[in-house]
Amino acid sequence: MTEIVTEGSGWFEQPGDRAELDVGFTASARTRSAAVTALGQKVAAAAPALEATGLRVAHRRLWVHNEWRRDRVVGCRAAEDVRLVVEDVAVLEQVLSALIGAEPTSLDGPRWVLADPAAARREAQRRAVADARDRAEGYASALGVGLGELLRLSEAADHHGGPIAYRMAARAEAAAPDVRDLGLEPEPVRVTVQCTTTWATSA
Repeated sequence: MTEIVTEGSGWFEQPGDRAELDVGFTASARTRSAAVTALGQKVAAAAPALEATGLRVAHRRLWVHNEWRRDRVVGCRAAEDVRLVVEDVAVLEQVLSALIGAEPTSLDGPRWVLADPAAARREAQRRAVADARDRAEGYASALGVGLGELLRLSEAADHHGGPIAYRMAARAEAAAPDVRDLGLEPEPVRVTVQCTTTWATSA
């Protein structure tokens, strides 16, 4: 029995309904203890913005290292990176305005994601299998045989990704800035699936 092996791909897009933001705070001082204390003061001052309604802290990462000049330590730098998830996209502009007004060292985002990608993945899978079947039917026709049953199917890793709508480095400002004109509406998130199929042939 002849077998036909084909690959299929399918994708499905829908607007992102969650946004991820990375916010960084840094402080420098002559000693490690003083640098960490100064960093704590900056993060504490930003707490109202980090705890806004519709916003969730996904994780925090602290790092502390010496600052060198030639071959000697001249001070210490402490930093904390915070990953935030905006669970209510209606408050994104308000959240960004408050975060930038809190004067972080850096702000990166938003990156759009799906809260539940299962429905989009299933549709992408359906399209991938349909694509693989269509290719197999083409080869079967070229061989002058019929396409039989599906014998095997394997799937590559799913790809969940979306375009970054805006990326910026925050600067210190006297008040929370207006971000309404920056074009930060939800962007489409594409879920892509690839599969390999093996089909039997019939006379």
